[in-house]
Amino acid sequence: MKIKIRKKFLPIATAVFGKEEEREVIETLRSGWITLGPRTKKFEEDLAKYVGVRYAIATSSCSAALHLAMLAIGIKKGDEVITTPFTFAATAHAIIHCGGKPVFVDIDPQTFNIDPKKIEKKITAKTKAILPVDYGGQPVDLDAICQIAKKHNLYVVEDAAHTIGAKYKGKNIGPIADLTCFSFHPVKNMTTGDGGAVVTNNKKLAEKIMVLRVNGMDKESWKRNTSSGTWDYAIVSDGYKYHMNDIQAALGIQQIKKLEKFRKIREKLANVYDEYLADYKEVQIPKRVLGITHAHNIYGILVDTTNLKITRNEIMERLKEYNIGSIVYFRPLHLQPYFQKTFGYKTGDFPNAEYVFDRLICLPLYPGMGKSDVLFVVKVLKSIISDFRI
Repeated sequence: MKIKIRKKFLPIATAVFGKEEEREVIETLRSGWITLGPRTKKFEEDLAKYVGVRYAIATSSCSAALHLAMLAIGIKKGDEVITTPFTFAATAHAIIHCGGKPVFVDIDPQTFNIDPKKIEKKITAKTKAILPVDYGGQPVDLDAICQIAKKHNLYVVEDAAHTIGAKYKGKNIGPIADLTCFSFHPVKNMTTGDGGAVVTNNKKLAEKIMVLRVNGMDKESWKRNTSSGTWDYAIVSDGYKYHMNDIQAALGIQQIKKLEKFRKIREKLANVYDEYLADYKEVQIPKRVLGITHAHNIYGILVDTTNLKITRNEIMERLKEYNIGSIVYFRPLHLQPYFQKTFGYKTGDFPNAEYVFDRLICLPLYPGMGKSDVLFVVKVLKSIISDFRI
């Protein structure tokens, strides 16, 4: 089938801004205060209210949020934290930075999330926490994971980089785990340029994170540089420069207002993909778990190339020829050289993660797209598959 190539490249994802974000950023610049300050505080209040928690601590990235979370629960050398290999490196790095060891548990090949049924056999006397990852915008089985954690007296720190705006059995993602970490990277459902946050209802953990994110200071800079503040401060802990700044927060203040609108657009586009790809036997569309509200951050399909004269990577190259972006989220961490060298992981350790990785193609999905964009992707993908059937 002859298909005309798109004039403009369709990326896997991109941020969507309006005049509201522009105005908020300009007002921030004109205010004279652009680092951690009143707008970051406002964004934290808005985020806490949105997800339904007492505390939200905005950070420079989700990587920083995860590291702070591990520090807050006391992960140290010799400790183990159970997590998934099917994630970005930042998840495991947060454990490693504290001296801990990431202990991987294989995924469910239909949801791509950690399989709770496989967790308990990996728990040892060294295990201190479970760090599940909500893949693609679909929450993990939090009931099962929290039940296991309670039984073994473990913390649950949820890597919700993909799930801002999602719900689990009617509850927002955020207040269910002991600590929940969000990402506001430009490819996420809302963005602050870069940035992240830790949310919790635990006052002690929140206060510890607030100190750790500002180099261990007992007062944040903007509280010291106001007419009602004082210059003096004390270093009460070691720490990091992990805070968000007011320019980032200015974007977040306006983006969070649009979050549900963005999510609904993503959901509609994902449903179009589902509908038009369902009749192709080579394509396995993502499983939707009942009782959750999906954030639809990533649209990933599995393509079975057994009866095709083309590989997964070659399909992606063909898509690119039509100006369509695609990507693979993620290469499992146990297949990465650092994790193999450092922890002895090897190919074959987590067959479900490998099965998904070998077949996965993530297709464009973001609120700046329309139905016609999705239909074009589907048309090209189907044409490639049809042309290369054995």
